[in-house]
Amino acid sequence: MTDFIKTSISGVWIIEPQRFGDARGYFCETFRLCDFRNIVGPVEFVQENESFSSGKVIRGLHLQRGDAAQAKLVRVSRGRVLDVAVDLRKGSDTFGRYVTVELSADNGRQLFVPRGFAHGFAVLGDEAQFQYKVDNYYAPEAELCLRFDDPAIGIEWPFDPSEALLSPKDLQGLSFDEICKKI
Repeated sequence: MTDFIKTSISGVWIIEPQRFGDARGYFCETFRLCDFRNIVGPVEFVQENESFSSGKVIRGLHLQRGDAAQAKLVRVSRGRVLDVAVDLRKGSDTFGRYVTVELSADNGRQLFVPRGFAHGFAVLGDEAQFQYKVDNYYAPEAELCLRFDDPAIGIEWPFDPSEALLSPKDLQGLSFDEICKKI
């Protein structure tokens, strides 16, 4: 049985698949469509992605807008991360607020991030392998990047952001005010 745990932001779910273990290791269902649709709602994942990152990497905060918006189901298969979802749904009671959760190979947790959120993560430890399903194909023309350290959002990262390894795209992320004008 998988546990679906509501977060402080409507639509964002922590998902904890039950693991069945013995001396050999464990088995679990990481995704079961009927249970997912029953609790979270209708979704059709069309693509699955994977990234590998070294320690102190921050990826994000990424989003796609308009018809290219994506919902994501994310998990970690090696290592651990602090996963972050920022609510950018106009009219939402929690607009501009964020949720964090530690995802790791050990805890098996997943996070469902609905459309309308900026998403990213920070690697905790030496490395992390990160996997995510999306319900819409990547559209580079619709992509936006919210600055990971924007004070208007105030994310508490698990290490000094000045020590973070970031891509050039993430270093050039837009401020919250700039993002609000583009969504």
